[in-house]
Amino acid sequence: MRNERAKGNRYSQENKLNYSKVLAVIIAIIVVAVFVMALVQLLGMDIIPKNGNEYYALYEQEKWGVIDNKGNIVIAPSYAEMIIIPDSTKDIFICTYEINNTTGEYKSKVLNKKNKEIFTEYEQVEALENYDKGQNIWYENNVLKVKQNGKYGLIDYKGNNILECEYDKIYTLKGVKESLIIEKDGKLGLVDDTGRKIINTEYKNILAIGAKKDEGYITVNDQDKYGVISYTTEEILPNNYEYIESIYGKDLFVIKEKNQQKLINSKGEAILDNGYNKIEAILVNNETPGIIFERDQKYGVMGTDKTILIKPQYDSLKELDNGKFVAEQGNKKGIIDIKNTEELPFSYTTINYNKKADLYIAEDTKNNTSIIDEKFNVKLIGILSEFNEENEYIRMRIGTEYQYYNFRCEEKSNTEVLKGNTLFLKQENGKYGYVNKKGETVVDNIYDDATEQNRFGYVAVKKNGLWGSLDREGKEVVAPKYKLTNNIIINFIGKWHLGEDLNMQYYCEK
Repeated sequence: MRNERAKGNRYSQENKLNYSKVLAVIIAIIVVAVFVMALVQLLGMDIIPKNGNEYYALYEQEKWGVIDNKGNIVIAPSYAEMIIIPDSTKDIFICTYEINNTTGEYKSKVLNKKNKEIFTEYEQVEALENYDKGQNIWYENNVLKVKQNGKYGLIDYKGNNILECEYDKIYTLKGVKESLIIEKDGKLGLVDDTGRKIINTEYKNILAIGAKKDEGYITVNDQDKYGVISYTTEEILPNNYEYIESIYGKDLFVIKEKNQQKLINSKGEAILDNGYNKIEAILVNNETPGIIFERDQKYGVMGTDKTILIKPQYDSLKELDNGKFVAEQGNKKGIIDIKNTEELPFSYTTINYNKKADLYIAEDTKNNTSIIDEKFNVKLIGILSEFNEENEYIRMRIGTEYQYYNFRCEEKSNTEVLKGNTLFLKQENGKYGYVNKKGETVVDNIYDDATEQNRFGYVAVKKNGLWGSLDREGKEVVAPKYKLTNNIIINFIGKWHLGEDLNMQYYCEK
């Protein structure tokens, strides 16, 4: 049984893709649209083993517990609800119990790695869960919601009080980090993760303008009038407007009056008020100020001087971090610039841009991923396995083999890229084994499939359709015995394998 309280973080470690499952999944249109970048987010993590312990939820025999990054059981599986671990590097384990499914009431307690209850002075302790438009879940950092005498406040992970327990409700502003809604006597306010007051509790509603706290907040008063307050508590626009759209753009705002959108500045002066059916977005990465607008169900770009920069001719239009645009025509996407010059042909189903690497990641109708440089040259074609920003490498599956590249798309060996590893995957005659840094064989090539060593030191190996694991020395931890056909990602900590539910992060043995 699982409910909203039982959800955990999305996966955040380097993993192995189960390609037979992936190909089945990406047939679905919805998944295709976000698949590449979802994998980038899921897989683009440091795989060098870290010092110290990390902790993960464990599911065994329909009960929940906790293991560490060595596979040791820290909290024995004994809880009916998933144990929430808001920070994998901290031994703070939030356990939910005595749930009343009729009233929704429940109890919670917090345990440390010694199975000792902590923060006992509070009636209830909860992690503050948040998620973005892609449903990627995270917990607010170094802050917990606590209940005392029927009221809510905030503490940090050391138990220090950062906001007094005097509020009726506390919850996250969805999609924005370090932004917590506080409610008192039916009025809403806002604080950050340190308890700093950003907005006083005097509003009917508080909304996000964009996806970042620095972009500010929309406030709605009792008269249903809209205004804007910055993260630094400055009033940008007074509550004088019928409606303000959640569209961010460099001191420009989109308001609605009598069902007509207008672009205004922070002084309330109208910049644009006609020539479109809808303002879709404000340009933030172009020197030329303007908007993406819709007219007759087609999208284009208009400057703030009302000059049409790109005629409304596209089925969709999105500005990238480098100022280029992903445009769509006839279910195919390409890239254009502010002058409507075609930079990349309309041949792809999805296109994303990585600013740090200055590379485009595009997927075609055959589910092949192309890595394209800043001059729009296609450098690599295959199946993207990992896009690691921290260590600046790309891992692609080309044919039946994995290959590594730096951000200049120069091929590298796995020993050059995976500097913290003790084992390195090697394929010979269609079989997989492992060598050490010197290239000496550690594990013979006897497996049908296998993974590189993960950040915990373990590798997954497949034989006769079943998966098992080896430790950092190449010794067998668990013989191949798990089918894992429903697992998109294959990863082990000791004998425990990653669960198949991508909305949760847990390990199990089944």
